[in-house]
Amino acid sequence: MFTIEHEFDATVITLVDEGEPDTPLQEDVTIEAFAECVVLRQIDHITDEPVTITLSIAQLRDLAAALDLPEGSYRIERKA
Repeated sequence: MFTIEHEFDATVITLVDEGEPDTPLQEDVTIEAFAECVVLRQIDHITDEPVTITLSIAQLRDLAAALDLPEGSYRIERKA
């Protein structure tokens, strides 16, 4: 399950773990998509503190490409 909210300066997506059989549930993940970066947040279940990861738009494009590629090292050529 997920939710999408459009705010003034970002689109906020929350991923809710509904689980798989025989696997523990993970904390919700909040993704904030800004014009210049994407921020992922999740509460660490051990420390109960938020963990934040910030990806540039270039890193996000690389991640999207990597999901469909086999093992290896890649550089995506950007058009000027």
